[in-house]
Amino acid sequence: MNSKIDKVKNMPDENKVATLLNIESLINSANSKLNDLGYEVKEYKSMLEEILESNTEFQEAEKEAKKTAKLRAAARQKALNIPAAKTNIDKLKETQTQLKEIKIALSDYLSQYVSLSGTNQIEGPDGVVRQIIYTAKLVKSK
Repeated sequence: MNSKIDKVKNMPDENKVATLLNIESLINSANSKLNDLGYEVKEYKSMLEEILESNTEFQEAEKEAKKTAKLRAAARQKALNIPAAKTNIDKLKETQTQLKEIKIALSDYLSQYVSLSGTNQIEGPDGVVRQIIYTAKLVKSK
């Protein structure tokens, strides 16, 4: 992938501009298509929901499922109120928080490593070479 970046960096300025404009056009086109498909998905889901709402057999089954779900939820809550469960819930939340914090820290460390070393690969203590990758996402500016 670095060779592609190097090719773009070594292009004359007018080629860089044309390439950048082409990429920008592709981004805008893909983003527009994502929005359109997202709208279509909502429409199809809405239509299916209407079909289910008008089906009496489904509605009866839905009522029974809700009753069963309420019973299940009550039994689950009762089971989770015992001291051993509460202890495990607290430990789970603490562990999940630590996991999230370490992932954020690792991401920061990897960014610094790439910036300082100029490479996107790192060898672990097990001798395995791992590639550092980034996931790009398009979000609206605030």
